[in-house]
Amino acid sequence: MPVFSYAASLVPCVGADCNFNALLNLVNTVLRFILFDMVVPIAAIMFAYAGFLLVTSGGSSEAKTKAKDIFTNAVFGLIIAVAAWLIIHEILSILGYEGTWIGF
Repeated sequence: MPVFSYAASLVPCVGADCNFNALLNLVNTVLRFILFDMVVPIAAIMFAYAGFLLVTSGGSSEAKTKAKDIFTNAVFGLIIAVAAWLIIHEILSILGYEGTWIGF
């Protein structure tokens, strides 16, 4: 039952009033969830974990290298996520979506 799984709020239309703009609104909602509710908190956790590894490395070059690699991968992941958002933003604007954006 979609009401109990919160999927009812994901689809912005019911029956005959579904149109192309409703589809683009769905894409925007999914992107907002992925970018703000998943990517940013996971990146923050990875930064904290890498910082913890760096502080507790105790002079070990392997631990420092591992922490630096985690920092680098978290930054690249954020860059890729924002770049993907920008690409989708441009595609949706070219297609004529007039709704609200998840803007920065």
